[in-house]
Amino acid sequence: MSDIHLGFLLTRSSRESDQTEIEYWAATDLGPVLLRIPAQRPLFFIKQQNLKQVQQILDQAERPFEVKAIELKTFDGQPAAAVYSSTSRNSYVASRQLSRAGIEVFEADLRACDRYLMERFAYGGIAFSGVLTQKEGYLEAWDCQLKPADFQPRLKVLSLDIECALDGQLFSVGLASGGRPVANEFSEIAEVLMIGSPQADTDTAMHWFQDEKSLLLGLCARIRTIDPDLIIGWNLINFDMRILLERATKHNLKLHIGRASRAASWRSQRNEPGKGYVTIPGRVAIDGIDALRSATWRFPSFSLENVARTLLDRGKKVEPDVDDRFAEIEYNFLNNKPALAAYNLEDCRLVLDIFEHTQIIEYLVLRSQITGLELDRSGGSVAAFTNLYLPRLHRGGYVAPNLPTVIGEGSPGGYVMDSKPGLYRNVLVLDFKSLYPAIIRTFKIDPMGLIEGLAEAQHSIPGFRGARFHRNRHYLPQIITDLWLQRDQAKHDNDKVRSQAIKILMNSFYGVLGSTGCRFYDERLASSITMRGHQIMQITATWIEEQGYAVIYGDTDSLFVSLDQQLPAAACQQIGRQLADLIDQRWQHELRSKYDLKSLLEIEFETHFSRFLMPTIRGSEAGSKKRYAGLVIDSKNDSEHIVFKGLENVRTDWTEVARKFQADLFDCVFHDRDPQQIVRDVVREILAGEYDQMLVYRKQLRRKLKMYVKNVPPHVRAARMADQRNKTLGKSLKYQNRGWINYVVTVNGPQPVEYLESAIDYSHYIDKQIKPIGDGVLPFIDEDFDSIISNQIQLF
Repeated sequence: MSDIHLGFLLTRSSRESDQTEIEYWAATDLGPVLLRIPAQRPLFFIKQQNLKQVQQILDQAERPFEVKAIELKTFDGQPAAAVYSSTSRNSYVASRQLSRAGIEVFEADLRACDRYLMERFAYGGIAFSGVLTQKEGYLEAWDCQLKPADFQPRLKVLSLDIECALDGQLFSVGLASGGRPVANEFSEIAEVLMIGSPQADTDTAMHWFQDEKSLLLGLCARIRTIDPDLIIGWNLINFDMRILLERATKHNLKLHIGRASRAASWRSQRNEPGKGYVTIPGRVAIDGIDALRSATWRFPSFSLENVARTLLDRGKKVEPDVDDRFAEIEYNFLNNKPALAAYNLEDCRLVLDIFEHTQIIEYLVLRSQITGLELDRSGGSVAAFTNLYLPRLHRGGYVAPNLPTVIGEGSPGGYVMDSKPGLYRNVLVLDFKSLYPAIIRTFKIDPMGLIEGLAEAQHSIPGFRGARFHRNRHYLPQIITDLWLQRDQAKHDNDKVRSQAIKILMNSFYGVLGSTGCRFYDERLASSITMRGHQIMQITATWIEEQGYAVIYGDTDSLFVSLDQQLPAAACQQIGRQLADLIDQRWQHELRSKYDLKSLLEIEFETHFSRFLMPTIRGSEAGSKKRYAGLVIDSKNDSEHIVFKGLENVRTDWTEVARKFQADLFDCVFHDRDPQQIVRDVVREILAGEYDQMLVYRKQLRRKLKMYVKNVPPHVRAARMADQRNKTLGKSLKYQNRGWINYVVTVNGPQPVEYLESAIDYSHYIDKQIKPIGDGVLPFIDEDFDSIISNQIQLF
């Protein structure tokens, strides 16, 4: 009997000959291991009623198939059969033939390497047995068997960054490692591979190559020697890796940077030319931008310069403007290679430090351990749900449905009540803890439970739009309960990475069930979550008002309660806790008496705003939604701060001067100071040119520039002007394919910052940026913006 070893899955694939063989690369304490699972039979499902016709079609295909009745059924209650093939290619051809013949097939889109793990509940960590053979640089395990295991990998991380000309011609490649991402085992690596003649006066460790081809071959050899598990970078996939693969192709080379000296490969995205995915056998390429987005990090710009400045308070070593940067890079390549090497290496280090600061690798590892998603998977909430749910569904006796072909009216969004505008004292925020996951747990909302509940309607739990859910036959409530308990433990342990990973996953389940891109989509499922949420929020608001307090706003899972009294902070917080306890008790009684259910709803007293402003919709007396500001006082450290939601202060499409003015104005109003001087000062200083650097708009071009035809907004006009000048000057066109534009409104219209020619239109900024903010606040204290500044404007 072979020994049992532990590992963490890095990559997965299938190899095809006369049968399908699955290969997994794993990081282990023994080093990298290639796991080989032989003789797998890919399969999909059909309805048994089609057995005869299926057999006739497949008999004509001249490929070996086995069709066998099984103890599973479809969601419409029909007994199912499995169609087994010798290879994934044959399985794909067969499913296509049957679909063309009008026969419905199920689960034909699942890859053999994914299904094998899924059915064994094997996610990131695994235990494996097999016959181990030592190879050059790795172990190979034959005839493996896998099962899930708890294993914390020590991953080897390498940061890679290329420098090149505008046409992609390579100059150098930087490589760096060291630091602590996931207990990185590397000693520090900091080196640059450079085309050119050796120079002795460099502070950077250098490897010199005579031309681009030898540089590429040297890079492959160097990566194989360093042998990382993860290669990280910034825009790594669609810039660095894409260019490396393109340049290798130009020289008739394969980029042999995978383990076992295997080549990296590129797969293009269907609708995005120039974008795609890279596969490196035995290694995972992780792009920092995609990774941070998957963990819900948000920045106005995801440029390396901006993210590094924001998180690390340092940035790149050369001018951030694209043309100037490329010009300086090319100049240094020709005249100052040590400076280019230092710049190249600093970019590698910035990426390493960003990964360490955000703990993003730890997050991706945890996500994989919980859901089975590959480390480099961006998005993937549907795949995560499928990984967790599908094997349980099979054990429940069902095959999974296909993607929906008929879309109903869909489910409503989260509950948002009409607000009551005003300037308030002492507003409490009561927040339902993970409301949608709690609804799923409490009301047993589940894809299989819906099918079983409709079949046993008398004793099932009512949902919405005709849904009914079985009280015992379900899986999703337990999946969420397990995750919920893990998150509570993570919060208790102050493990912020695990807590965040679980929170993102739990909150994604409603979106998955409401997504037509999910095979389990059913509007009755999603509606039974959101419409139940509406009901819970409305009933809770009624209970609060029965206690004599006003509910002035509600949004998805939060209720804003006005005490409207001069009370000390401690008394307000006591009321908040008492209301939360009362509501929890009421829901326990309500659901037990009405549905014979235990309530898993939990409301928390979240925030006490000592002052709070709910504005009106601009140009209306109706209250706004998802827009407010409140003053929070932290008694523990005797500090305070203003929370802005949806207002100009937190919107990147408003200017810096507008955000500053709004912050100053709210600070004045919340502390009962006369705001007139602040208003006059900002108008005077704008007109005097003191805020010119804060009048820049920054907006995103969400379409290609040529696609703006009928409606041409200011930022598009500025972008077209900029690229016209770029063309005249022989520079690259920066704005043709989306991107961000910085511009200023002048007396001659919007102009890009880099080509500003005309005088700034100060009246535009006062009328369009400052006045709307003043009009949103001042009426609540019986002031008027125009009256305050009327005499002042005349002076200019």
